[in-house]
Amino acid sequence: MSRKNQDKSSTENLTNGTRRNFLKQSSLITALALAPATVVKAAENQWDEKLADVFEKMPVTLEVNGVKHSLQVEPRVTLLDTLREQLNLTGTKKGCDRGQCGACTVHVDGVRINSCLSLTITNQGKKITTIEGLAKGDELHPMQEAFIKHDGFQCGYCTSGQIMSGVALIKEGHANSEPEIREFMSGNICRCGAYPRIVNAIQDVKNGNQS
Repeated sequence: MSRKNQDKSSTENLTNGTRRNFLKQSSLITALALAPATVVKAAENQWDEKLADVFEKMPVTLEVNGVKHSLQVEPRVTLLDTLREQLNLTGTKKGCDRGQCGACTVHVDGVRINSCLSLTITNQGKKITTIEGLAKGDELHPMQEAFIKHDGFQCGYCTSGQIMSGVALIKEGHANSEPEIREFMSGNICRCGAYPRIVNAIQDVKNGNQS
């Protein structure tokens, strides 16, 4: 066979192989698109299980609301998911899960953070406070009382995060005026629009008028 014919043959084989691969991939994509939702879901679950096997669980000790917990967690798990799913502290809400709404706000060593952005293992040995840890038995925290007094909530989903941020805000020294409160509470979103009443509640606690 001449060099010219060999080159032509190699090109045809390469083109045909590429075409066959493309057709195979297209057929697979089409099959998945047309498959029943239950089949696709089963495939996704199998993938999730295989992915979970990759991550080895690690021991971690958390002090939450004054109680120490020894847990086994995957390195990728967020503090938010650990609080809700392992410790059953569901007062901390999962909203956007991207650090944009503030519904998951908790205190770590006295500083407010978005728990959806913090890995559990990075909080080893730290003191964590959630909304469940503010009250002393049946005695509500002054900020909780102020929110009730001023009706600082509607649907209530963002309320725990708002209260946790409000408490921290005063400790930070950023509650000296209405504009300042609004600025430093801007990371907590209330889709019901209860912002004026939230500001009033924080001002009341700042001024000691919550009772």
